[in-house]
Amino acid sequence: MTTSRTSRGFDHVDTWVFDLDNTLYPHHVNLWQQVDARIGEFVADFLKVSAEEARRIQKDYYRRYGTTMRGMMTEHGISADDFLSYVHKIDHSPLEPNPAMGAAIARLPGRKLILTNGSVDHVDAVLERLGLSAHFDAVFDIIAAELEPKPAPQTYRRFLSLHGVDPARSAMFEDLARNLEVPHRLGMTTVLVVPDGTREVVREDWELEGHDAGHVDHVTDDLTGFLQRLI
Repeated sequence: MTTSRTSRGFDHVDTWVFDLDNTLYPHHVNLWQQVDARIGEFVADFLKVSAEEARRIQKDYYRRYGTTMRGMMTEHGISADDFLSYVHKIDHSPLEPNPAMGAAIARLPGRKLILTNGSVDHVDAVLERLGLSAHFDAVFDIIAAELEPKPAPQTYRRFLSLHGVDPARSAMFEDLARNLEVPHRLGMTTVLVVPDGTREVVREDWELEGHDAGHVDHVTDDLTGFLQRLI
C-alpha cells in the first residue's frame, strides 16, 4: 500500500533522511517492544513505583516530552547516559539482513542520513543486523540533539545546520506522523511508514494515527518497495 497525498515528489531530492526504529525495519519485528519494556523497568526502579504506575508515567512523558527520557530528565533529573545505557541493552537478533533495501538506498542520488531519538550505539547495532551500515553518511542521535527529541523544532534546526541540509531538497521517512510536521513545514517531502497489516504490532493507538494529516505527503507500508520505485 502506497498513497501519495500531495504533489511533493522526489526528483529534486539530494538528501534522504531516515528515522531508525519501526522505519528501517518492519513494525511487526517489535524490536522497540524490548526497549519499551526496559524503559518501564528503569522508571519503576528509579521512582520506586509499581510496574503499572511506571507504565502510566512512561507513556505520559512520551507523549508530552517526545521521549520518556526527556520527561524523566525534566521531572526527576535522571542521567541520560544511565537511561540510554540501560534501555538499549536488548536482543537485536529478531532483525534480519535486508539486502534489497540496502540496494535501493544505495541507488538513491545524494546523501543518506539518519535522524533518531535513539543513541548511536543503538543505531550501529540495528544497522549491522540489517546489513545497512555502509549505506549511510552520518547519524544524528539524541546526544547530537542535545537531548531534545523529535518533534522539538530546535532538534530539526540543529540537524539541518550540523549537516548542511537544505530542507527544500530533502525527504524524510518516519513512522510517527507527528515527527513529520516540522520537516514538512520546513519544506521537506515527507513519507510516513506504517505497518503492513499482516501481523500484530505493539504500538499505542496514537502512534498509528496521522495517515491523513496534511503534513504527510506519502504513506507506505513497504519502504523497500517504495524506494525501489523511486529509482
